Amino acid sequence: MYCLLATLLLAGACSKKTVSFNSRPEAPEALAAATDSLTQLADTAASPMAKRVAMTKEQEQAARAKERAAQRKPKKKKNIFLGQPIKKGYTKSGPKGKRQEIEIFYYLKNFQQPDPLAPAVYYYNPRKRKVFKASDELNPATDKVMHGPYKKLKGGKVIETGYFAYGTRHLRWEKFAADNTLLGKMHYEMGFPRDANITYYDADRKQLKEVIPYLNGEMEGDYVRYLANGKREWDGQFENGRRIGEWVNYWGFRNLKDRRHYVYAYGESGYDPEVQEPVLLKEYNRNGVLIYEKDKLDNRDQVEKTRPGARYRK
Repeated sequence: MYCLLATLLLAGACSKKTVSFNSRPEAPEALAAATDSLTQLADTAASPMAKRVAMTKEQEQAARAKERAAQRKPKKKKNIFLGQPIKKGYTKSGPKGKRQEIEIFYYLKNFQQPDPLAPAVYYYNPRKRKVFKASDELNPATDKVMHGPYKKLKGGKVIETGYFAYGTRHLRWEKFAADNTLLGKMHYEMGFPRDANITYYDADRKQLKEVIPYLNGEMEGDYVRYLANGKREWDGQFENGRRIGEWVNYWGFRNLKDRRHYVYAYGESGYDPEVQEPVLLKEYNRNGVLIYEKDKLDNRDQVEKTRPGARYRK
């Protein structure tokens, strides 16, 4: 008996379990959570397994369809400018390198005839791959009306930026030198320079007479003059107070469309010495027949025997 009691006391003394005075019995809730952790993990709403088990076939199909839709590439947004769908185009001119010029622009997807009273109208001819300044009504079959952002580069550097609206210059236009120095800027409203001097034949300002563009006190931008019958008489462009590029004089009678009479050439830049005597490039008779072209033909001395639209023969 004494041996058995001694053995029990010795076993208790050698046990590793000790009782601290700070020890507290575990709360029943904690104990229950520990013993039932597997059940709670499987039943939690955040578990993917629980969702997978709970979903019906229709829900699984909807989830897969949603996942496939998220993986698809988003559709490209249609190009829209001032509420009109537009398409992108570009042109290249000149040899490769520093002298090559590139134009990046947009034009109306659906043709609309520009305002006939706008000082200048621009269009793109895909066949000739060139942007032109219009001298007559545009042809819906061949002419694309400029509409949207515009950028011109030379040798890879931007030299001009702006916007077109229905064939006319719109909003802010800027010109830059090769070193990115700003040379000038103009603001337009549907082709009309914001600071232009505009005159009319009538007091109601409905019969346009002349548009003289100004920038910082100097003539700058597109110029146009009309006859009293509403037909265009002259158009051209100023830069730095000087005439540049082509200036056109029109026959202003009979036909609904204005016909060119004389085409003169001034200097390429308004920052070069001004050309005092412009060069005559072309001359047309009153029937719209070309009777003179510089270095190519000269039939000005011949009697007019041709029908409208015909050409003289040498």
